[in-house]
Amino acid sequence: QVQLVESGGGLVQAGGSLRLSCVASGRTLSRHAMGWFRQAPGKEREFVAVIRWSGGSTYYADSVKGRFTISRDNAKNRVYLQMNGLKPEDTAVYYCAVDEYFSGTYYSPSLYDYWGQGTQVTVSS
Repeated sequence: QVQLVESGGGLVQAGGSLRLSCVASGRTLSRHAMGWFRQAPGKEREFVAVIRWSGGSTYYADSVKGRFTISRDNAKNRVYLQMNGLKPEDTAVYYCAVDEYFSGTYYSPSLYDYWGQGTQVTVSS
């Protein structure tokens, strides 16, 4: 089993920044990817960004490209999501997720094996 705990959410004005953090514990993984999804009220959970743990390749949703940056700290088993230029439409619960055997596809939540409890991000206009 893998446990994920997110932190760093909060309330910010449009144009502001937040950094989310997610720490993984439990089994040792080596072929995985860690990503971020978000879910706004009444909407489906959507992909935001993912990073391949081995090699560090990153992938982003078009809606956040150029504004959000995903990074990792291998030694601490942490993944970060730096969010700049936040917009009201970024308001959602943000979830950290792990795909235990990353194959290169990443958009669907069904590909991910472990999830955190989520952290709320609210962007006011």
